[in-house]
Amino acid sequence: MKADDSLPRPHMGIHRYKQRESDERGENLSISGFKLIWIFNSEAQSRFSENGCIRVKIAEHALTGHKVAIKILNRRKIKNMEMEEKVRREIKILRLFMHPHIIRLYEVIETPTDIYLVMEYVNSGELFDYIVEKGRLQEDEARNFFQQIISGVEYCHRNMVVHRDLKPENLLLDSKCNVKIADFGLSNIMRDGHFLKTSCGSPNYAAPEVISGKLYAGPEVDVWSCGVILYALLCGTLPFDDENIPNLFKKIKGGIYTLPSHLSSGARDLIPRMLVVDPMKRVTIPEIRQHPWFQAHLPRYLAVPPPDTVQQAKKIDEEILLEVINMGFDRNLLIESLRNRTQNDGTVTYYLILDNRFRASSGYLGAEFQETMEGTPRMHPAESVASPVSHRLPGLMEYQGVGLRSQYPVERKWALGLQSRAHPREIMTEVLKALQDLNVCWKKIGHYNMKCRWVPNNADGLMLSNSMHDNSYFGDDSSIIENDAAAKSPDVIKFEIQLYKTRDDKYLLDLQRVQGPQFLFLDLCAAFLAQLRVL
Repeated sequence: MKADDSLPRPHMGIHRYKQRESDERGENLSISGFKLIWIFNSEAQSRFSENGCIRVKIAEHALTGHKVAIKILNRRKIKNMEMEEKVRREIKILRLFMHPHIIRLYEVIETPTDIYLVMEYVNSGELFDYIVEKGRLQEDEARNFFQQIISGVEYCHRNMVVHRDLKPENLLLDSKCNVKIADFGLSNIMRDGHFLKTSCGSPNYAAPEVISGKLYAGPEVDVWSCGVILYALLCGTLPFDDENIPNLFKKIKGGIYTLPSHLSSGARDLIPRMLVVDPMKRVTIPEIRQHPWFQAHLPRYLAVPPPDTVQQAKKIDEEILLEVINMGFDRNLLIESLRNRTQNDGTVTYYLILDNRFRASSGYLGAEFQETMEGTPRMHPAESVASPVSHRLPGLMEYQGVGLRSQYPVERKWALGLQSRAHPREIMTEVLKALQDLNVCWKKIGHYNMKCRWVPNNADGLMLSNSMHDNSYFGDDSSIIENDAAAKSPDVIKFEIQLYKTRDDKYLLDLQRVQGPQFLFLDLCAAFLAQLRVL
């Protein structure tokens, strides 16, 4: 049976062709408790299937009868195509994630020749095809998709992962048209105080700073991609599209696009906030959540942020646990495996039952999120259950056309780093003087970034470059001069200093420990702060 997907994609402005081949011959093979039913080249992996690098088999779990998709990756061909890092990254990320709108990875089975990824089975194709078939969607349907996407992306960011390749082709749909974010091969782990630079993903959905090769923190590029996706959902076309790549990049860098007149006032307000060229002024995920257009008809289970992976591992469903134990699994071993997020036959069985039970209910995984909601004060019946913050934000559901940051002030008692309104040169000059007074050696690695090293009670082992006295920090690179004894000291503190510019035209100085005892580093920070005169 063959499906003809050879028609062009006029609605999205993308000309991509796919083929699907399925062979319904029953196979009696078994992989770790799974009976393989049939094999096909899935649309999501069609770009690799020509070389036989990746195959997908639909399988049935022997104990529960639930269907899964088993992605089979040939080790040799993956290596030849230089996809090893991509595969390793996706496995690392998906092993940790458990969210209703992120594709699930149940188990990884490795053999000398292949890697088998036992994944959640979704059978309704890509959001891309859904948009191509239907054209622009009704606002409520588009909003429902968008709410699910934002919830999944927020979960990624809370767990320090940025996707970097969000697009309708990587958003799969299950039988109930729930979104499943997939393809984390281009994702990256975010580290505090560090930036990403790799230009990756699809150009039509890439943020200006990505295609320009600039440094970026991560979440802001996913926000841009979500803005492009929202535009596609509501308009049936892409905001930035051109067959000529230089022209496409020019449009993206200039933020040149048109908002159709049929969009509602709320959508016309939210989309431009997401497609702001300056990443510092771009709306954030928490601010998107507060937007009146997003809050409308928000499902209860999406109304609060999901728990992180550590919290999820601690929560065990006793009813499902007993059901799995009755299948012959040891209780203590199963509980230990669940808490440690160990993948084995018992945990695979547990999560398959858990996922399919909640998927069949009115809100997938809704019960877990509702328990969080039930801990909050009950609202008046007139207030919308879907808008848990409306009781403290008067007029939240009424679009006022006022800037989000002024409309929804956030009380901030704590701030990251040391903030100042002084000139950057003045700040860095004072920083260098403080480092000199503390006998810290340093090396410039950027205009406002330096690596530092400090050994307590060992001033003789460290000498600062004399160039610091004439403010040559802003000219030639400085260097670290140290002896071997200082370098090998167990108490040596290595840290980085970075000066950032904030949204409100302040400057923020951040110190990040790289190596050394934590409390000793805190003592150094306190002494460093006492030396500064401009912060």
